[in-house]
Amino acid sequence: MSTETFRIYGYRWVVLSMFMCVVVVNQLLWITFAPVTGTAAAFYGVSDLSIGMLSMAFMVVYIFVSIPASWVIDTYGLRIAVGIGAGLTGIFGLMRGIFSDDFTWVLIAQIGIAIGQPFLLNAMTTVAARWFPIRERAIASGLGSLASYLGIVIGMALTPILVIHSGIHSMLLDYGIISVVAAILFLLLAREKPPTPACPPGQEERSLVFDGLKNMLKKKNYILLLIIFFFGLGVFNAVATWIEEIVRPRGFSITQAGMAGGLMILGGLVGAAIISWLSDHYRRRVPFILLALGVSGIGLLGITFATSYPLLLASSFVMGFFLLSAGPVGFQYGAEVAYPAPEGTSNGLLLMMGQISGILFIFGMDGFKSGSGSMTQSLIILVGLMVVAFLMALNLRESSLLTGKADK
Repeated sequence: MSTETFRIYGYRWVVLSMFMCVVVVNQLLWITFAPVTGTAAAFYGVSDLSIGMLSMAFMVVYIFVSIPASWVIDTYGLRIAVGIGAGLTGIFGLMRGIFSDDFTWVLIAQIGIAIGQPFLLNAMTTVAARWFPIRERAIASGLGSLASYLGIVIGMALTPILVIHSGIHSMLLDYGIISVVAAILFLLLAREKPPTPACPPGQEERSLVFDGLKNMLKKKNYILLLIIFFFGLGVFNAVATWIEEIVRPRGFSITQAGMAGGLMILGGLVGAAIISWLSDHYRRRVPFILLALGVSGIGLLGITFATSYPLLLASSFVMGFFLLSAGPVGFQYGAEVAYPAPEGTSNGLLLMMGQISGILFIFGMDGFKSGSGSMTQSLIILVGLMVVAFLMALNLRESSLLTGKADK
C-alpha cells in the first residue's frame, strides 16, 4: 500500500509534452546538416569541416552557456528558462530558413539556436523533479531524452529525403516554420510547477546553485559520472556529426548514411523508454548504466568495420539502443547523487562534459582521417574509450535517495 501523502497532478503530462516538443525541434535543427555533409558543402562552396562546424557550434556554445543557463533554470524557474530556449529556437530557426542561401547567416542562426539548447536540455531533470514523484522521474527524464533522440532521428532520416526532393533552401524554411510553432505551443501551455510539490515535505528543498556545484564536485560518484559522460556522450556527438564521413569511404550513399544515423537514434529512443522504465521499476541505476556502456561498445565496433548495409544498420541500432539509453538513467542518477544540488546544475554539468569531449573527438576524428578519407583508426580509439568508461562505471554506487545510505 502506498504511503505517499502528496498529490500528483495529471497536468504533468501536458508540461512534459510541451517540453518534449521544443526539445525535438531544437535537436532537429542541431543535426540538420550531419547526414548531408557533402551535399551541403557543395551547395555553400565550403569544406566538409565547415559544414561540421554547423553542428559543432552547439557544442562550443554549450560550454559557455551551460552554467549560466542552469543558474537561470534554478533561479528564475522552469517556464522562464525553457521559454528562453524555445524562443531562441523559434526565432533563429526561422531566420536560418529565410537566409538559407548564405552560409554566414546560417552559421549565425546556428549559434543563436545553440544558445537556446542548454536552457532546454539542462531543464530535463528539473521538469521531472518539479512535476513527477521519484518513482516516475527516470521515466520522465527518459521521455525528455527520448524527445532529444526523436529530434535527431527525424533529422537524420528526413533531411536527406527533403534535400533530394526540394533542396536545402526549402528544407531549412520548413524546419524554421516548425520551430516557431513549437515555441508558441510551449509558451501557451507550459506551467512552472504544480500547486503542491510532487514529493514528501522537505524533499523539494534545494541548495543554492553555486553551493550545490561546490558540494557535488566533492562526491566520488558524481565525479565518476562526469568522466563517464565525457567519454560516452563525446563518442555519440562525434559519431553523429561525422556519420556520412564515416560510411562514405565504404561506398554508402547519403540516404544510407542518414538511415544508419536515424536508426542509431531510433534505437536510443526505444532504449531510453525501456531502460528508464526498468530502472524505475527495480529502483536501480548502476546496473543499467553498466549494461548500456558494455553493449554499446559492441555496436560501435560494428559501425567501425561494417561493409554491408544490413550490418551497418544493425550495429547502429545496437549502439543507439544501449549508449543513448544510458543518458536519462545517468541524468537521474546524477541528480540523485548530487542532491540537494539543483537538478539544472547537475544535469548541465554532465551535458557540458559531453560537449567538451564532442569537440575534441570531432577534431580528432578529422585529424586522424586517412588519405582515402577513412575514419577507422579514430573509431577504434573511441571503442577503447568506451571500455575505459565501462571499467570506471564498475565503481559507481547507488544513490542515497534509493538506498537510504549516504552518498560519497
